[in-house]
Amino acid sequence: MLGVPVTKTAVVTGGASGIGAGIARRLEKDGYNVAALDLNPAEEGYGVVADVTSREQIDTALAAVRAKFGPITILVNGAGLDGFRKFENLTFDRWSKVIDVNLNGTFHMIQAVLPDMLDAGWGRIVNISSSSTLGGQPYMAHYVAAKSAVNGLTKSLALEYGPRGITVNAVPPGFVDTPMLRRSEEKGLLGGTIEEHARRTPVRRVGRPEDIAAACSFLISEEAGYITGQILPVSGGRNT
Repeated sequence: MLGVPVTKTAVVTGGASGIGAGIARRLEKDGYNVAALDLNPAEEGYGVVADVTSREQIDTALAAVRAKFGPITILVNGAGLDGFRKFENLTFDRWSKVIDVNLNGTFHMIQAVLPDMLDAGWGRIVNISSSSTLGGQPYMAHYVAAKSAVNGLTKSLALEYGPRGITVNAVPPGFVDTPMLRRSEEKGLLGGTIEEHARRTPVRRVGRPEDIAAACSFLISEEAGYITGQILPVSGGRNT
């Protein structure tokens, strides 16, 4: 018989700002113990500083989380690094950096928390990918490749660990108003303003971190226990 978690402790990577911070706030509201893991200290809640590309830093940070809250049974992989560059000008170093953060960071985090979930016989993993994986995006080949791999990893792990009580799903956000998006707008990298993109979105608004957080909240809930291996876009109807 599958067990239930003694504690419901969640780690949200990239949890100090943007979508990650929105998810961390929502999960705290839902009653979970939440740790926001990020390169920068979190302004709210319990924050731990670590680079998701460093397994050593991850292990140190998660040891602190376990000491405070107990075993980790919920993981949201929200840490990410974008990039805009013509493919012919894309260096392998930059390609590798984007892959390292978005894909290898997800690999490290899942492997690091998986023993807690296996011991509990219960776990929830939600990977934040990107709506760009559904239709592609010019000048972002490295980012789209990494996030597409995250979707594939999600499906494979769902099959592997479903029998052990662990669900694995992915949420590809659409056009979400975050500091990262605003910086891209300032650099003229979006092919128009955020408001112009909102007018081209079927629901006629830009997304909010709370929209992504709501989807994560559902996928983590007991009610979603029969849902795994799914890619749930939250995009206001874009890229459907």
